[in-house]
Amino acid sequence: MRQELSGKVAAITGAASGIGLECARILVREGVQVVLVDRAEDALATACSDLGPLAFPLVVNLTDPASVATMMPAILEKFGKLDIFHANAGSYIGGDAVDGDPDAWDRMLNLNINAAFRSVQAVLPHMVERRSGDIIMTSSVAGMIPVVWEPIYTASKHAVQAFVHTVRRQVFKHGIRVGAIQPGPVVTALISDWPKEKLDDAIASGGLMEPVEVAEAILFMLTRPKNVTIRDLVILPLSTDL
Repeated sequence: MRQELSGKVAAITGAASGIGLECARILVREGVQVVLVDRAEDALATACSDLGPLAFPLVVNLTDPASVATMMPAILEKFGKLDIFHANAGSYIGGDAVDGDPDAWDRMLNLNINAAFRSVQAVLPHMVERRSGDIIMTSSVAGMIPVVWEPIYTASKHAVQAFVHTVRRQVFKHGIRVGAIQPGPVVTALISDWPKEKLDDAIASGGLMEPVEVAEAILFMLTRPKNVTIRDLVILPLSTDL
């Protein structure tokens, strides 16, 4: 039986574009009040104007602990509750480790791991108190399969997987569901550093998905009956060797 989402409150990080924006769009259609969390103030304003009265912008820099600390109080001040939290923000670096830039690695790891974990921790006390809530983390198929051409990104998503699996077992007793969506390659800004030849080949062969396809999978996760948890959901383009 499908769980209805109308009337719930959701917050999505990295929501100004890509998967986060499409998730916001699909939840608004379901009657959810959606807080779009991002540091890109202008892009947030544009997105919320497009999505309509159920969309609300919240400017937060997830790599700044002081800024993250303002997120949950702002949500509670506006809505008084939070039912769904989607820790979606992240970045991507591929390439051979031998040629890599460790400073760039640090920036990516801070966002993909530390900031993601901190944002989830920020919403947990409220959900524990209410004994209800859904937490979704945007992971990657790279969190399940070591992808040779992206070792640092793969490592970050393995960390996300470990966090999802352990936190889920800690909080299910409070009525909180925790799950990970694990997409393969998606047409977003995260793959903007792919070599043009590789990107063109992937598009031509059907090896890339659109963000809305990931959003629809997340909607499936959220609408399962409360006694059902989708712990991991891998979604891949048909043409992939992963």
